[in-house]
Amino acid sequence: MRQLALLLLPALVGLAGASGWLAAAEERDETATGAVPARPVKAAETTQTCLSSGDLREAVAEKRVVEPVAAIRAARAAVPRADIVRANLCRRDEALVYMLTALRKDGQFVHVMVDARSGKVAGQW
Repeated sequence: MRQLALLLLPALVGLAGASGWLAAAEERDETATGAVPARPVKAAETTQTCLSSGDLREAVAEKRVVEPVAAIRAARAAVPRADIVRANLCRRDEALVYMLTALRKDGQFVHVMVDARSGKVAGQW
């Protein structure tokens, strides 16, 4: 299963520009659904570069980050009944994070950031 996840993640990894991930979004209060409250992110506050699929496999093999499946599970828990359509492992302000895009049933995209070391949701917008 782990090998399958490592093979499938590069297929999910797109060459998404950082501007889409870093665009400030309207803050929504989703605490009633148990989701992490949205937090707007300003492009000037952060620097982000995403790792290649080879670097991702190396980081997982060296146990520097949780497996991609754990990040996907965390994102699914944060955005229930949504499909994860993109996942990237990125370096963001000296830390590694998984940046995931979820498509909700109402057609809206939600971006979820998961701390790559702990596997916990760090924010969404």
